Amino acid sequence: MLTDSSAAVAAAQEWAALFPAGFYLEVQRYGRPDEEVINRALLDLASDLKLPVVATHPVQFMQPEDFRAHEARVCIAQGYVLGDRKRPREFTEQQYFKTPEEMSELFRDVPEALANSVEIARRCSLLLTLGINRLPDFPTPEGISVEQHLRDQAQTGLTVRMAQLFPEAAQRDEKWPVYQARLDFEVETIIQMGFAGYFLIVSDFISWAKQHDVPVGPGRGSGAGSLVAYSLDITDLDPLRYDLLFERFLNPERVSMPDFDIDFCQDRRERVIEYVRDRYGAESVAQIATFGTMAAKAVVRDVGRVLDLPYNFVDQLAKLVPFELGMTLRKAREIEPLLNQRAEAEEDVRNLLELAERLEGLTRNVGMHAGGVLIAPGKITDFCPVYCADAGDAVVSQYDKDDVEKIGLVKFDFLGLRTLTILDRAVADIRQHQLAVSDETDTLRAEANRFSLHDISLEDAATFALMAEGNTVGIFQFESRGMKDLLQKAKPDRFEDLIALVALYRPGPMDLIPDFIEYKHGKRVEYLDSRLQPILGPTYGIMIYQEQVMQIAQVMGGYSLGGADLLRRAMGKKKVEEMAQQRAVFVEGAVKNGMAEADAVTLFGLMEKFAGYGFNKSHAAAYALIAYQTAYLKMHYPAEFMAACMSADMDDTDKVNVFFEDCKLNGITILPPDINQSDYYFVPVDRKTIRYGLGAIKGTGEAAIAAIMQAREQGGAFSGLFDFCQRADRRIVNRRTVEALIRAGAFDSVESNRAALMASLGIALEYAEHCSLTANQVSLFADNADLLQQPGITDVAPWPKKEKLQHEKAALGLYLSGHPYDSYAKELSRFIPARLGRVMPAREPQLIAGVIYAIRTQMSRRGKMAIVTLDDGQASVEVVVYSDLLSECSQFLKADQLLAVNAMVSQGHGENTEKRIVAKELFDYATIRSMRARKLRIVIDHPELFTPAQLKELLAAYLPESAANAILPIAVCPVLIDFRNGSAGCEIELGHRWRVHLHEELIESLENQLGHDKVEVVYG
Repeated sequence: MLTDSSAAVAAAQEWAALFPAGFYLEVQRYGRPDEEVINRALLDLASDLKLPVVATHPVQFMQPEDFRAHEARVCIAQGYVLGDRKRPREFTEQQYFKTPEEMSELFRDVPEALANSVEIARRCSLLLTLGINRLPDFPTPEGISVEQHLRDQAQTGLTVRMAQLFPEAAQRDEKWPVYQARLDFEVETIIQMGFAGYFLIVSDFISWAKQHDVPVGPGRGSGAGSLVAYSLDITDLDPLRYDLLFERFLNPERVSMPDFDIDFCQDRRERVIEYVRDRYGAESVAQIATFGTMAAKAVVRDVGRVLDLPYNFVDQLAKLVPFELGMTLRKAREIEPLLNQRAEAEEDVRNLLELAERLEGLTRNVGMHAGGVLIAPGKITDFCPVYCADAGDAVVSQYDKDDVEKIGLVKFDFLGLRTLTILDRAVADIRQHQLAVSDETDTLRAEANRFSLHDISLEDAATFALMAEGNTVGIFQFESRGMKDLLQKAKPDRFEDLIALVALYRPGPMDLIPDFIEYKHGKRVEYLDSRLQPILGPTYGIMIYQEQVMQIAQVMGGYSLGGADLLRRAMGKKKVEEMAQQRAVFVEGAVKNGMAEADAVTLFGLMEKFAGYGFNKSHAAAYALIAYQTAYLKMHYPAEFMAACMSADMDDTDKVNVFFEDCKLNGITILPPDINQSDYYFVPVDRKTIRYGLGAIKGTGEAAIAAIMQAREQGGAFSGLFDFCQRADRRIVNRRTVEALIRAGAFDSVESNRAALMASLGIALEYAEHCSLTANQVSLFADNADLLQQPGITDVAPWPKKEKLQHEKAALGLYLSGHPYDSYAKELSRFIPARLGRVMPAREPQLIAGVIYAIRTQMSRRGKMAIVTLDDGQASVEVVVYSDLLSECSQFLKADQLLAVNAMVSQGHGENTEKRIVAKELFDYATIRSMRARKLRIVIDHPELFTPAQLKELLAAYLPESAANAILPIAVCPVLIDFRNGSAGCEIELGHRWRVHLHEELIESLENQLGHDKVEVVYG
């Protein structure tokens, strides 16, 4: 406007032509330095072109006093500090929500601009119709309605399912009337409620997924209670076998949209969403926005940062805010009096909390729902505003999931579940093994009998035995320490037990676990009425599921299942008046059905208590099925299952290490990575052996491993480092990648000396480059390859075992070929009473030792503390080191170093039953050795080769007063010289002044000079 007026005139004329009688020039007054100059130019332009002007105001906050809080919010978003004078200042104090009077005063010289704002408002009209479901049209065969198509598909599906459930015709004929009646009832209910299209749409994309090798979960949520869903292949659990109720999912007495949550393999979920876009049109499909808000703890940290307050100061304040769902700063100040005390005493705290309370709850960022997808009956923009995510591909609604539901659009949940990826990969490996072991004549038979999770027995004793042992690393829903303890106590031996344990292991129902275990193991169950036995018998008389509450209301109180679902919801909401009405209805119905009134009142009270935290059995059953499938694979196909688990988490070395340790406990051998044998993923070699995946080596990458495997497929196995560097694409497989492979031991099968390989790498890469250049040159010679002679591997000593293992851990995140503790184990056994796996809680401190695997620090109320993970090759534990000890002994806390700890060991409480280990004293290897050893015995039998002067010089470096060891703790050991010559010998104990610190370097130097058998640290 100010720099090129002619361009402004041209642009205004163009827009005015595009929007006749609808284009206005906007004027604003909110305190910009040059706004009056711009406004005057705009008014002149409007006058010249006969265009209307409109007054607007760019509102950023509500009240004038909110300006500082708004500036803090901007700094949070942009990463600046509030006090930074150089930060961009895009907003002014005038950008609050002004009153009509303030706007009239502001534009009193341009009254027509204000009038036009009212005119524009009058021209805008939008009528939103709420509460009407807008389902997309499902394409059906010509002449067939959606309702009839649902009937036909459900009936066909039921026929298939019945053949699977009851292979014997007689049994099938016996069960058929019950299943048919349930199907007919569900179909009519679905059609009556107008949801036939919804079921067909869900069935369609699930069928597509299964036909295109996208693993789909057996169900999730209350949808698993529908026989129609089971018949349409939406779910994979027979609802009648496990007493799952359709009315819990779709209740004709409570009209609400059905909601199937579908689990897909997380790696291929996008393929299904893409299919839906293609099927219904990209313009009709969008994902759903989520709005992240500033929660209580987070807003304290954010505001503390923009106020440039010290990290520890802010961290202490944030930790005073209780960790609880729905926590607010106002509520936190009521619960934690220290917040108010500090606010009164400290101005910085007062300012921080004042700003934080103004910002709390505001939207911080816009995201995308993990799995929610909208399918509209036309263009999505006819129903909902949308925007494109940062990537530019995904169209996302501007409404969140609640507002989307209000305008009637239907949400379909496409959720990614990592466990399905694991199951799919394990099943593929099992089938591949089946084909590999069958000869050509058996191939067709193997294909016909190929392994399928749908065919496994749900009554496998070995699988239940594995779970009862708590051997559940990798088992869906049962991996936590608390779940393992629960399994070992409950000892499940049937599928119903697993459903119950999934439902029980949550806050609230956990209180019922002791009773559940007692009743399961023989304690007699007393029922108020014998009619409760069929309902509560599967859970040993304990009311665990919402469906049980509904069944009791139906059987005892005379409710319909639809009415029972309303009762269940009322009990969950705990509305006093509604509950009084329901109690009267239930008691009256129960008395009519022959129950004593006192018993009916008691029973209603029990139902009311349990309904508050009763779990949805349909959801528990579906997830128990996935858990059982993972346990079955771990029991019967351990290598395939564990290889799949490690492949799914190969980017997380901590998880790979957990699986690696579990493999050792279960007798599974992990073969090292190998450039000639390994694939990108972990691969089962046989039922008890897994080959390490090259993709799990740090510093490689998928593209580099693909290039290596391609070169191997084209030219056969690599003969050595030089051959590898010549054939692998060096544009992708760079020096860093090869170094990582060497450190990991991937070249050991062609050259076991990793140090020599590392020393030769530069020469190998240069040689490969020269070979490449020579091959591309036009030469007079017939064969250029003979002109370049391949160099040999550099002759260097192998890495010591400790160094080799450190390199290995750097590449793999774990020790694979051995463990550093092994070299200390024999000596440590002289004074460390137990290995880490056998340490038990005790009243007195215990001395433990291990190699430091990982260290993480965090702030506590007492200051900085550390959690140190110690590993001894057989087990690992976490040791808590509080601030005082941490500051004293921080020099001992280095990864891969041995650490001895004098620690208090206690048993955890509540849900966390892990042993708690708190350090009282820390020692490095040299210190604990010096403290516990009786003497250092040195045998000198060739004094001409190692003179007293050389011995004196060597020992002097490890005396406590030595400058080189000034930082070491004063822990020393007596020295005994066993001196021998050709004719005599004697033992000489050196004086107190010559007591030394038993550093590893001292022992190694003595052993190098005299021999390993001439140096001994004596204990006892």
